[in-house]
Amino acid sequence: MGTALVTGASGGIGSAVATVLARRGHTVLLHYHRDVQGVEALARRIAAEGGRTEILRFDVSDREAVDKAVSDWTSQGGSIDILVNNAGIAKDSLFYWMTHEDWDAVIRTNLTGVYNVTRSVVPVMVKQPSGVIVNISSISALSGNVGQTNYSAAKAGLIGFTKSLAQELARRNIRVNAVAPGIIKTEMVRDLPKDFLKRIPVRRMGTPEEVAGVVAFLCSEEASYIIGETINVNGGFYCQ
Repeated sequence: MGTALVTGASGGIGSAVATVLARRGHTVLLHYHRDVQGVEALARRIAAEGGRTEILRFDVSDREAVDKAVSDWTSQGGSIDILVNNAGIAKDSLFYWMTHEDWDAVIRTNLTGVYNVTRSVVPVMVKQPSGVIVNISSISALSGNVGQTNYSAAKAGLIGFTKSLAQELARRNIRVNAVAPGIIKTEMVRDLPKDFLKRIPVRRMGTPEEVAGVVAFLCSEEASYIIGETINVNGGFYCQ
């Protein structure tokens, strides 16, 4: 079934994506930067279900580290048939109080990090019969959100990146799409006020598995004619 690289695999959405892709028969490269316990626990869970994984550690914002990790894998004969750019951070603050460091950190990880990993993986995919890239954006990219100018800017950049790259790589039989989750029950939203749920038409948060199901669909042959799209997984919710 091929090999899938999932960045930020130890997080809520990343682990769900890695799990469903492993269940579909893919060998999954589990990327992490700091959460070694989380990624090792994920690898054990997937192995218990009969899945295959390898663990890769690097900082997506470190271009040399990304290139080395990808090169080390491919030099052993490994392929990368699917790339899910999921790694990301949030450093929320009202713009007036946002530090330069918080702006730079979010753009460097959430946008430049996607460039770094994709730039390293695309030459591998070009040499193969096909490839799939799915970028994890956010509802904040589409509607904005108070206190998230850095995060919204980076995630909106991913949508433009997706549309342009999809047009370039389609002729190479590489499909590029994005998924924009809404309010998903992960650590990132653990402090969300309970009354916020009233703004979501379905009156609940989404689950990482619901996002992972859409990602898995985009990685499948059933989505072979979907190019450059952003699929929203948000329960009908848009920030006002």
